[in-house]
Amino acid sequence: MSLSTPIFLKEREEDNSKFVEIQQSQTTCIAAEDPLQNLCLASQEVLKKAQQNGRSKCLKCGGSRMFYCYTCYVPVENVPVEQIPHVKLPLKIDIIKHPNETDGKSTAVHAKLLAPEFVNIYTYPCIPEYEEKDHEVALVFPGPKSVSVKDISFHLQKKSQNSVRGKNDDLDKPSIKRKKTEEQNLNDSKCKDTTLKKIVFIDSTWNQTNKIFTDERLQGLLQVELKTRKTCFWRHQKGKPDTFLSTIEAIYYFLVDYHTDILKEKYKGQYDNLLFFYSFMHQLIKNAKCPGDKETRKLTD
Repeated sequence: MSLSTPIFLKEREEDNSKFVEIQQSQTTCIAAEDPLQNLCLASQEVLKKAQQNGRSKCLKCGGSRMFYCYTCYVPVENVPVEQIPHVKLPLKIDIIKHPNETDGKSTAVHAKLLAPEFVNIYTYPCIPEYEEKDHEVALVFPGPKSVSVKDISFHLQKKSQNSVRGKNDDLDKPSIKRKKTEEQNLNDSKCKDTTLKKIVFIDSTWNQTNKIFTDERLQGLLQVELKTRKTCFWRHQKGKPDTFLSTIEAIYYFLVDYHTDILKEKYKGQYDNLLFFYSFMHQLIKNAKCPGDKETRKLTD
């Protein structure tokens, strides 16, 4: 009588072993390449149901949309507003959108949907007036003059002091009057709050950003550059590195850095729900493209 393991058991063990290898490989890959996996998100069940039911009507304009109306900045009929998260932000956000940016492809609307009272979207050439408030507003944009998030407060204070010195450079005034003006400006500088209150983002393809960035209305703003991070965006721009983020990613990562570097508080997922729609859509597209899915299903059937 043979004591060897039956052939069908060997095949089953090999299948199980192969399945474990696939699962481990996928887990390792996810941990290394998908930062969206460990977010603290509200339940996305409402999005799953909406995705199964298909497009729905916008209650404002009547347009047929999936999940939300990118024109009116509201969820559609089959995504009740009370079932999507509401995110509280530590400062205001202005988004300047290029007129040629396709509304349906822009992720900027996610921020407006999830933090409506903190976010405003403007279509260029419409830009708010920042000149009198440039000591409390900054623009997220990379470049040789950009500073890191942790250095924002220092540079805003410096900017305020330079502004005071500029006012004191009026040599036509008599010395006594000029001295009083300098003292007044110095007091104004000390009283002026240089805490960052608003952050500005440009929403466009990278090839279109120059037109907005070089607008004179933005030239006086402090430029801030984010730490290098890889995008998860499924509409990656050809010829651009994977460190070029989508608008909602840039907003999210800025707030995470602001929370730890400026507020000096431990980050516990306070802004993760800004990626509520983004992470769901990313997962849908990832599942559709995943080459290992068929093999995994075959082994588990």
